[in-house]
Amino acid sequence: MAFDDESKVLDILEKVSKSVVNISTIRLIQDIFYQVFPVKGMGSGTIIDGEGHILTNNHVVQGAERIAVILWNGEVLNGRLLGTCAIHDIAVVKVDKKELVYAELGDSDKLRIGQRVYAIGNPFGLAGGPTITSGVISAINRTIESKNELLENLVQTDAAINPGNSGGPLVDVNGKVVAISTAIIPFAHGIGFAIPINSAKKCAYDIIAEGTHVRPWLGIIGLSLSKEISRYYGIPVAEGVLVTRVVDGSPAYEAGIVAGDIILALEDVPIKRIEKLLSEIHKRKVGEKINLTIYREGFEYSVEVFLAKAP
Repeated sequence: MAFDDESKVLDILEKVSKSVVNISTIRLIQDIFYQVFPVKGMGSGTIIDGEGHILTNNHVVQGAERIAVILWNGEVLNGRLLGTCAIHDIAVVKVDKKELVYAELGDSDKLRIGQRVYAIGNPFGLAGGPTITSGVISAINRTIESKNELLENLVQTDAAINPGNSGGPLVDVNGKVVAISTAIIPFAHGIGFAIPINSAKKCAYDIIAEGTHVRPWLGIIGLSLSKEISRYYGIPVAEGVLVTRVVDGSPAYEAGIVAGDIILALEDVPIKRIEKLLSEIHKRKVGEKINLTIYREGFEYSVEVFLAKAP
């Protein structure tokens, strides 16, 4: 990278860093003797508009009795939790101050493996402002199991996501936020994960507009097929999602889908794994009609399903 190009990127990073905040929390924990005592927590957040809305991780603010937001210049503000989206580990915090510096949100669907990114965090609210580490997009569409949730469609990066950086942005060379840092794998050097900004945006905008994130629901439990599984069980289809259970009263139940059906496609999108099916459903809205291509007993069928609100 030429000096002029590097200088331009550094200017961009300096600007976007002013949208990254420290989030300090206090939770009240009860011990085995029923005594209540406060426990401090910390993380990072990203200001996403001029109205004081801050994007962070659900696990950073979950159960917090008090939330303090520290800006890049050391100013401390009181924060209140507007809502959460646990399935994507996203939360929105609001501060009563407007015209703050905010980040521009990008398009995570355009991410490419090998693309240069920068992880920004403000874990301690120290003088000097947020920290920045650099790396590349190592992989996309990763799925990992957290303590309480299965996190899908994550971005993997080798940019160091330090403890306390959860909730901070992963930005591209143009300073646009392409993901929100969420997790690191302990003792695994160079492996961090972030929530694609398109998923985070949908959660955030639902929370800001409605006070909650409403998730569409199909109502099945399924298994990703492979050649080995299909061969073992004598299934004539090598790829797709085998429906192992249909929840009574669910959209899938009402549409006539039964255990043993194999989902091959949603609209014109091939469905080869359960993760792909879930990610496509989560892009839709409650009440939206979708068409599933189903394989059953040697024939393919088109099934119309109306998605419902997740219970």
